[in-house]
Amino acid sequence: MGAQPASLIIACGALAREIVALRTLNDWPHLVVQCLPAVLHNRPEKIPAAVRAIIQAARGRFTSIFVAYADCGTGGLLDTVLAEEGVERIPGSHCYEFFAGSTQFADLAEAELGTFYLTDFLLQHFERLIIHGLGIDKHPELLPMYFGHYKKLTYLAQVPSEEKMAAGRAAAKRLGLQFEAHVTGYGELATSLERAHTLATSTMTESIITWQN
Repeated sequence: MGAQPASLIIACGALAREIVALRTLNDWPHLVVQCLPAVLHNRPEKIPAAVRAIIQAARGRFTSIFVAYADCGTGGLLDTVLAEEGVERIPGSHCYEFFAGSTQFADLAEAELGTFYLTDFLLQHFERLIIHGLGIDKHPELLPMYFGHYKKLTYLAQVPSEEKMAAGRAAAKRLGLQFEAHVTGYGELATSLERAHTLATSTMTESIITWQN
């Protein structure tokens, strides 16, 4: 019997670096990661169909499939697709929630509803995804339309550094928002991938036993 990757992780491109880091840190070589473009953050209505296409293309090639997306603005449509396909995802509404943890994120949201969140990835690509992606570079008048109802920019840091903190402050100033930072690490992304790893290894073991018998 030929070797077969145990599990496919279908991920948002904004999580690629963190997932690869966790795979390396925990020695999970049989977790195969396939990412969709991070720019879908700005077009969430396209996420469910894109995820379904990868799931259907992967059938029979992997022993298990896990989706490293939160709802991410799909309004429940991603969950509908995953229920039809029999695939699980990371719990939560946004990546901000599973990085911060559900309890801390709820506290942050309650403290200030008008909060714009950045992760390490979104901070690194702030110009490309936020300024250029939303067209603010060409049409500065759009900035108050997008961010006029926000009061605070909260940076949720996975791997913090002085440079990133400075970049976060600069991004907040660019948007005319107060700056706040919280060091979250990998949060519930790590625990969700641990569950995916456990499922993958148990499924792989069952497949080997069945084949041997």
